[in-house]
Amino acid sequence: MIRQALRRNPWSFLGPFSTQMLAAALVTAGLGIGTAVEDAGIVFLMVAIYLSIIIVGVTMSATIAQQARDIALVRAIGATPGRVRRAVAAQAAIVAVPATLLGVPLGGVGGRAWIDGVVAHGLAPAGVTFHPHPGTLPIALAVTVGTSLAGALIAAIRPSRVRPSMALAESSAPRRRIGPARTTTGLVLVLSGVVLSVAIADLDAETTDALGLFVMLALCVGAGLLGPALLKVAALAGRLFGDTGRMAGDIIGVRAKALSGALVPLTLAIAFTAVKVIVLQTTEHETGTAPPAADRWLEYTGTAVYVAFAAVAAVNTLVTVVLARRRDLAVTRLAGATRGRALRVVICEALLVTGTALVVGAAVAATTTVPLLHTALGTWTPWMPATWLLTGVLATAALVLAGTALPAALAMRRPPIEVVS
Repeated sequence: MIRQALRRNPWSFLGPFSTQMLAAALVTAGLGIGTAVEDAGIVFLMVAIYLSIIIVGVTMSATIAQQARDIALVRAIGATPGRVRRAVAAQAAIVAVPATLLGVPLGGVGGRAWIDGVVAHGLAPAGVTFHPHPGTLPIALAVTVGTSLAGALIAAIRPSRVRPSMALAESSAPRRRIGPARTTTGLVLVLSGVVLSVAIADLDAETTDALGLFVMLALCVGAGLLGPALLKVAALAGRLFGDTGRMAGDIIGVRAKALSGALVPLTLAIAFTAVKVIVLQTTEHETGTAPPAADRWLEYTGTAVYVAFAAVAAVNTLVTVVLARRRDLAVTRLAGATRGRALRVVICEALLVTGTALVVGAAVAATTTVPLLHTALGTWTPWMPATWLLTGVLATAALVLAGTALPAALAMRRPPIEVVS
């Protein structure tokens, strides 16, 4: 089963491999930075670990979810649930180990470059240098392998437990309802994020700034768990775009659970960027003075690293979902749809996903920034230039289109009869 999965769907493991490699790089950089600039290193490392746990788990879970039909088939010929789980765990480990081995030296290069930038901007003495942490490799392996195993095993719970006949039926026609456990967990996380946001609004600025990250993470993960419901609401907006939009909305309604895996990294990327930009721009707007160039560099480079990590995960998750639909796209063309019509439907789906991610990301950013601004500046009103807002919308749309329309266009270059056969 392990060899079959790796041979049959090698492209689906590209997402977990790349995110695990980046996670290992972030952990390596954070550990090394901690030996040079202790406070900055600890913050960098903790954020890297939190993001790795969430993003690596999400991408690996999405990959294993695409194997639902294969799991159902091996269950039908006698494989036990335990054997399925062991095979899934082995896949996660086989991908995570080489990704980590590549990510560790990449993190060393990135950490050295960041320390050089810190010294060049006068934020650290000239003698400060980057030194690799002696426990880098085992710590990085623990993060990547652990999160990969967790994501893979969670995704394999239902297909490994249900009757093979039911699993085959669900793999052909995915369940349109999300389970009560997922809904409850999502609601609890969202409510916890909102309550924490209200609670920290009366604390000191330093404590509020430290706890703001947990507000953002709780809301983003909660929104991801509630993603299928959010996407189904967004699918209703597809009716505004005629027949193409109606078809795109129907597809999103059916594929909402798979597409929701991209909502977590998308929302994280949007929220991270928005929070940092809003805080800096509002501070400048309220005080009338721009922060020192070195401080701006420090804030924006750290945010750029986290956002790039989340963006790569979002694109890879979307690509995995789209490539899993190659047969569906081919059947659509055999039924009479032109390549252009099928591609327009995919683009409409991308726009609906983009709109959902922007709305959710904006809500997360607002809930996170309001207490930060109140404790630091005494204002409840965030401020952002229109150019930044427009840039964020266009960047999100480009990101989603790169993960959906581009792979769909490439997949449809083959004659549909070849794909179906």
